[in-house]
Amino acid sequence: MDVKLRDGLWTAGAFVLALLSLFAPLGRPVEPWLIVVSAVWAAALVPISARWPRWAIVLTTPLHGVNNLLAVAPTSLVIFRSARSMRSPWQVVAVVGASAVLQAGFGALHSWRVGNSLTEFLLDTAFTVLFLLVFPAVAGALVGHRKPLTQVLMERNDYLEHTRVLTANTTRSATRAHIASEMHDMLSHRLRQLTAHAGALERSAAEQAPELREQVELIRKTSAVAMDELREILGVLGTSADADEDAGTRTDVERLVAASASAGVSVHLDWSGPDLADADARLRRAVHRVVREALTNVHKHAPSARTRVSVVVADRVKVEVLNAPSGEPRGGGTRRGLIGLEERVELIGGTFLAGVPLGGGFQVTADLPAHPVVQDEAGAAGAVAEAPPPITAEILTMPRVIGSGCLGTLAVIPALGTAMVLLIIAIFSRTEISPQEYAAFQESVTHEQEVTETFGFGVLSGNPGCYRYHLRDSDDRDVELCFGRDDGLLTTKRELAR
Repeated sequence: MDVKLRDGLWTAGAFVLALLSLFAPLGRPVEPWLIVVSAVWAAALVPISARWPRWAIVLTTPLHGVNNLLAVAPTSLVIFRSARSMRSPWQVVAVVGASAVLQAGFGALHSWRVGNSLTEFLLDTAFTVLFLLVFPAVAGALVGHRKPLTQVLMERNDYLEHTRVLTANTTRSATRAHIASEMHDMLSHRLRQLTAHAGALERSAAEQAPELREQVELIRKTSAVAMDELREILGVLGTSADADEDAGTRTDVERLVAASASAGVSVHLDWSGPDLADADARLRRAVHRVVREALTNVHKHAPSARTRVSVVVADRVKVEVLNAPSGEPRGGGTRRGLIGLEERVELIGGTFLAGVPLGGGFQVTADLPAHPVVQDEAGAAGAVAEAPPPITAEILTMPRVIGSGCLGTLAVIPALGTAMVLLIIAIFSRTEISPQEYAAFQESVTHEQEVTETFGFGVLSGNPGCYRYHLRDSDDRDVELCFGRDDGLLTTKRELAR
């Protein structure tokens, strides 16, 4: 609910509640103008408590000098709200102490005006100071002191959650970089040595043992392929060491096709659309890997088959490698290379198909997005899926909200409960006297308390200490009862015309 709307409702509620004393007086009757003034005063304290909380607490004290308990009751809410917005506990103590003294002073003035005894004054003052001032102020101060602490706790929780996520990402990145560094420093060096030795051995075999030339050439090519695959693994692990910046471009694909053609495969390239030189590196690596793996399969399983490599660059990039049926018997591969291709393509948001088309042969197709999804090969491993979201403020503060709500309720119950009970008594008390009951009242014998406990306080009469009641079974007659200020005994009684 909007703060202004809520304040408006509280203000209107305090005003209407205080005005009820005009129709159902609680205690000795009060002049109507004084009830209206106290109602306006009580209602004005609600907006004042939002801007000047210390003054709002002090300004509740004059209401205790007026016999309008329904105007005093809402002051507990004003005090609770004002104390909640005061950050210094010593300010709360000082303001509450000053207000208690002023409240006792106004209460003494009221008791003197209506003729209450010292005992009645002390009991009334103790009740109002304890339940309508101290209790709401303490509850409001505790709730207000909790609010900044809860805010700090929420900020700290949010900071720690984000720190944990960042630390996990950093740790994963460092681990991948360490693995890539170890592989680059150890394996790449060994593979380079193997390639160099294989090249030297190939030249020696060509002169001294021609029958071993093909086997030595296979060793050299295998070591070169292993080196390429190592570079690609290093790219997946998030390092750019020895990365081929030309991978996946038209020149790179032409080079792969030319290498296969020089190895005896009948293959040609159909490239449609612009070059991929400026495309995302993940897309280019995927194109390179699909063409290379498909041509490797052609070398293994259908070296004599006519093969076509097609790359179509548009809104999406479609790569297709199709070879015709071959006379060589097809070997039983492990499909591990195709599985790796499928995972790589799906990782950037593409689709992958590999199988035997209707006309025979074998077909590999990859449909790739021109702009891959944010999660790439390196980012997929770095996502911290297990890290829970930060705890929300509602979850974090719910136990405290419940606790503060109970505390605030306990602070309000004495005030509103007392006002409600007195209001019910005033509404349902008898405000008329039968002729027989009126005749039974005796001057200097009947006590004021006997009359007010049975018939209420009636309405205000023109004379001090006098109460006016309606005479039952009479449409135009009232009675007036006047009591002594010192002893409370009936001094005069008379019938009045309405």
